[in-house]
Amino acid sequence: MMLYPSSPEAATKFLSFVNGSPTPFHAVQNAAIRLEKAGFRKIREKDDWEKEISACGKYYFTRNQSSLVAFTIPQKWKQGAGLSIVATHVDSPNLRVRPVSKRSKVGYLQVGVETYGGGIWHSWLDRDLSLAGRIVLADKNGGFTSKLVKIDRPILKIPTLAIHLDRNINDSFKFNQETEFVPILGQIASQLNSTQGSKTAETSGESSSDTPKVSNDASSVQDNHHSELLALLAGQLSIAPEEIHDFELHLYDTQPSVLGGLNNEFIFSPRLDNQLCSFSAVEAIADITTSQGFPALEGNVNCIALFNHEEIGSVSTTGAESSLIPTLLHRLSPTPATLAQSISRSFLISADMSHAIHPNYTSKHEDNHAPKMNGGIVIKTNAKQRYASDSVGSFILKKLVARKGGSVQEYEVRNDMACGSTVGPMLSKIGIRTVDIGGSMISMHSIRETAGSHDVQALIDLFTSFFEGFAQVDRDLTVD
Repeated sequence: MMLYPSSPEAATKFLSFVNGSPTPFHAVQNAAIRLEKAGFRKIREKDDWEKEISACGKYYFTRNQSSLVAFTIPQKWKQGAGLSIVATHVDSPNLRVRPVSKRSKVGYLQVGVETYGGGIWHSWLDRDLSLAGRIVLADKNGGFTSKLVKIDRPILKIPTLAIHLDRNINDSFKFNQETEFVPILGQIASQLNSTQGSKTAETSGESSSDTPKVSNDASSVQDNHHSELLALLAGQLSIAPEEIHDFELHLYDTQPSVLGGLNNEFIFSPRLDNQLCSFSAVEAIADITTSQGFPALEGNVNCIALFNHEEIGSVSTTGAESSLIPTLLHRLSPTPATLAQSISRSFLISADMSHAIHPNYTSKHEDNHAPKMNGGIVIKTNAKQRYASDSVGSFILKKLVARKGGSVQEYEVRNDMACGSTVGPMLSKIGIRTVDIGGSMISMHSIRETAGSHDVQALIDLFTSFFEGFAQVDRDLTVD
């Protein structure tokens, strides 16, 4: 990018990825586009693809448009080989449009929303918000399809109350997430001259949220949402509003991700947790397939897994507790013996962002475990196994970082604070050796987070080293 001529190239490439990925659906789509440019071939879980994979092959598959697995096959691959996996997640805390979203009050059109994940919700107030997601619509052949949509201009806002109406608002700011956290879409007056202009509960300023109409068509959503909203969505896809049969829409901040700081050492962005690690994993596996020495003669199958729903526990068909990784293991090594061999030879890097020390809240970190942005890879450890790292996994990770001349930092939560978790402990249940790592950041789960611009390349270097060098490190290590 010419805007940042002296900034890390990996960080500027990440900006394009995250700006184009306001939802997990878009992140998976953009990851797939990147992989296909690197020569990866799409396969489908419903197909009998085991008969088609071959040595030196590059493949990927998606599930429900919101998770992705990609893998490469060594030259002398055979059943029983392990998997070298980088596992991340592509979801972030946000607001989701309710199935029945039509609301109005005192002259305003409003949109009912539900909170997703553990967001810092006050950071969503007074932001320029829009909508993105996927829409189920009728196609020209009489069937139905799911298409992605992204409205690129601000259409929603959750306004705060003026300080003049609450002089104590700065003392202990709290708000009700159900009644005081409803976005406004527009003014009802905009309907008065419309072709649909009969006087309804909306035009009279009364709330219509509790009395949705009942349609004769069970698949119709026309009565559940404002007609203006449906018309706006339809316009994005050049279809009629009646062709929309369902949707999943997420609110997102329209302010673009940027580099910041005196020397562009920071990334100011939404969804750094965890699209930064996801982008880095995609870049690493795509880049390595075009580098000298690919494919490896033998060793593990290199793999990345981008999961959904980590922010709410990973318990879904597209989350880390789903069958995505176990299914891949079974399909590559279908007998009990080869499956057991494959698991024992596998290694997983659970990559999720970590907490950098905050200059205004230094007491929130244990004194010797206070990572800094742009300080290198963070190894996350927890004795209660909220993170899956152990000494063997940490040792392997450090050797891989050292191969590229990188740095390592350690993070452990204070004893008097609760510890978060990642996809690592869930996937380690399969029996795969696992280490939890990340890049460091502040303002995690805010609508606007901050990370180090140099840490993008550090993550790419680690994952590249993992795909290139794990076999050698593993051969040199004996753990009986």
